[in-house]
Amino acid sequence: MLEANSFFTNMVDELVDFSEYDPELAEGLKWIDGEAQKRGITFYEMVFHVLHRHDVDSKAKDWLANRN
Repeated sequence: MLEANSFFTNMVDELVDFSEYDPELAEGLKWIDGEAQKRGITFYEMVFHVLHRHDVDSKAKDWLANRN
């Protein structure tokens, strides 16, 4: 589990570094940071929540499109 956490945090850190060259990504990360502060959780936890929500929503849309 420690390796998975390390992989995730390294991936997020790389996104933060890359956001220097991508204004849209930088804006999204600023929004995530603000939401994390409002909720009293870490930036990394908020990124996880956003990615998880996106995955759930995508799977639900696929299921609805293909259920018949």
